Amino acid sequence: MSANSRQTYTVKQIAKLSGVSVRTLRFYDEIGLLNPASRGDNGYRYYEKEQLLSLQQILFYRELGFELSMILKIIKDPKFDRVAALRSHRDHLSKETERTQILIRTIDKTLAHLEEESPMKENEIYMGFDPIKMAEYEKWGRERWGESATARYKESVEESKQRTKDWKKEDFDKINEEYDELHRAFADSLERGLAVDSQEVQGLVRRHFAVVDRFWTPQRESYIGLGKTYCEHPDFRKVYDKVHPKLAEYLAEAMKVFSEREL
Repeated sequence: MSANSRQTYTVKQIAKLSGVSVRTLRFYDEIGLLNPASRGDNGYRYYEKEQLLSLQQILFYRELGFELSMILKIIKDPKFDRVAALRSHRDHLSKETERTQILIRTIDKTLAHLEEESPMKENEIYMGFDPIKMAEYEKWGRERWGESATARYKESVEESKQRTKDWKKEDFDKINEEYDELHRAFADSLERGLAVDSQEVQGLVRRHFAVVDRFWTPQRESYIGLGKTYCEHPDFRKVYDKVHPKLAEYLAEAMKVFSEREL
């Protein structure tokens, strides 16, 4: 390799390096968020170091809950400063690391209290939880769906706490595995062009509803609202976008069909 040559990467190599799926990288190219450095005669996308660093920025902003449209606006701004952005990301993550360490200590104290019957003060039970974040969730719900919907959300949270109070780590791990399997199945259906009201997709929604029902029992309005939350709330959006950039909308539409037919 000559001194002037540049290392190039295929879309599959970038996917393996970053953990971002090939379909998502292609979608980023379609919307102009991350274009390859060049394209071969065979139509293959080729990326270079510059695109690797740009993808890193995209992933940082996704972790911080930014929507793709906002990320596109930020990183395509001629005044965008990658070094300044990285310093900002570092400051944010440092604060999150401090809070995570507090949460870990809270878990350790609670385990010791439960397993070894060591004393634990009441105020220690909730150390590390972010009251600002919790308030943001409630405010977000009120602004979109009003006080009554927010009250129902609180009721569902309490119901979920009661149903899972005796669960062990293995129980939660099993649920997470089921969700992951369903998300992959929905993404596969989306890629195959299956309609949201098709028998196969509605069968997946029925399985999804059954998993949700282990935590709380949604009614028609609340199950449709849950689908909207997947699309609109940045924390949920981030989860689904990692699987497929169009998954949240696809799942929400399928959930709406199920709700109107069966709930």
